[in-house]
Amino acid sequence: MKPSHWLAPTMALLLQLPAQAAPLTPEQLSAHLLNRIAFGPAPGDIERVTRMGAQRYIDSQLMPEAIALPAALSERLRGLDAVQQPAGAVLGEYLEVRKEAKDEGEEGKARRRAVVSRIALQTDEARIARAIDSPRQLEEVMVDFWFNHFNVFAGKGLDRALIASYERDAIRPYAFGSFRALLGATAKHPAMLYYLDNWLSTANDYKPRGAAAGPRAKASGLNENYARELMELHTLGVDGGYTQKDVTELARMLTGWTYLPRTLVRDNQSFQFDARRHDDGAKQWLGQPVRARGEAQGEYALDVLAMHPATAHHVSYQLAQYFVRDDPPPALVERMAATWLASRGDIRSVLRTLFASAEFLAPENVGAKFKTPYQFVISTARASAVPLADVKPLLGTLNRLGMPLYGCQTPDGYKNTQQAWLNPDALSRRIAFANGLAGDLDAAALQATLGAAISPRTQATVADSPPRLRAAMLLGSPDFMQR
Repeated sequence: MKPSHWLAPTMALLLQLPAQAAPLTPEQLSAHLLNRIAFGPAPGDIERVTRMGAQRYIDSQLMPEAIALPAALSERLRGLDAVQQPAGAVLGEYLEVRKEAKDEGEEGKARRRAVVSRIALQTDEARIARAIDSPRQLEEVMVDFWFNHFNVFAGKGLDRALIASYERDAIRPYAFGSFRALLGATAKHPAMLYYLDNWLSTANDYKPRGAAAGPRAKASGLNENYARELMELHTLGVDGGYTQKDVTELARMLTGWTYLPRTLVRDNQSFQFDARRHDDGAKQWLGQPVRARGEAQGEYALDVLAMHPATAHHVSYQLAQYFVRDDPPPALVERMAATWLASRGDIRSVLRTLFASAEFLAPENVGAKFKTPYQFVISTARASAVPLADVKPLLGTLNRLGMPLYGCQTPDGYKNTQQAWLNPDALSRRIAFANGLAGDLDAAALQATLGAAISPRTQATVADSPPRLRAAMLLGSPDFMQR
């Protein structure tokens, strides 16, 4: 069946949000949990979660460090040297081949392309393999959320070599812990310093001298890029009550927060504070005077931003939008924000409030979220249980669906709402992917895997279709497109 035959009815159904009023059965609840705090069910998951019970499953996912990774996944990850090596080692290799590309013509350019391709592919493979095969599914979901929240574009210069370290060192360790620690880790990582140009930001009267004048020639003057996104995207939100003057003052407070590529390569020192470049003049930020105290000015700013009520509300709203519905219930957001402030920004506590809420478990919110391309591709791979020998086809699909992995160029990251991703062209591409993947799948086994996530109406439609089309119809159905 051609994808075009499915478009009109599928679009019509997808544009109608579910209105399931009856209480959830245990199997429906399990399917709902697997579609929200995991990337959808893999074979046997719905039965396993039903046996565990919803609360026990949620509790286990909130403590991922207690869940062992499969031996095959661990071995696969160990074989990806670009993911395992320190940031300085990967950057050193990248800088070496970049120099060769300048000095050795076409041969050097070919080596550079090969190295850049290998680094990118290994970084991608690690993320995709974890998302599909890791039993720590909520950890992978939170990595997806936080990476988008603190987005860095892999296609910008040196960040081609730094993305794997950024996710490994600045995102994953803090996904369930203190938001302040997560905020500090992203602020100081060279990938973020480079992406939003804070590594070049200096007091306006800074004059490089001696050795610093060469590699730091670009470092001349205040750069507000990171300070702006730190408040608008990472913490307070666009309506967080700050002014352009506050952006400028915060940028001044963060001058001197930098890194040196050569020091990173030599010593793996990923962050340093350069007092010579710091603006130690008097500042007035968010209505308060800020005294001169060097690096501590920036730390103070992160302290304030992490615990600001506007931050608690802004990030709680985004979490509720990601996990519940595109227009999250205001009362839920307020309760999450209250937990944020009471727990001093403990992410795990905020998630507990979210997952225990009536709104998260409400039947009318089941299937209310439209999958992003990433969620669709990963959930398809998990449900189909096709061995992941090569991630390139999945990466190609993400590119065609408009969501290349680590490929969002703007600091706001990829959206997670239906409006951003539901359109006829994208839907046609999803159905084509489902058609291509489903050729060798057992439709009955696939239906058993998806269980209560597929409505009786869709099951009946599939059952009345030719056997060779049934698996593709399941993966291309409105039920599977939503979560």
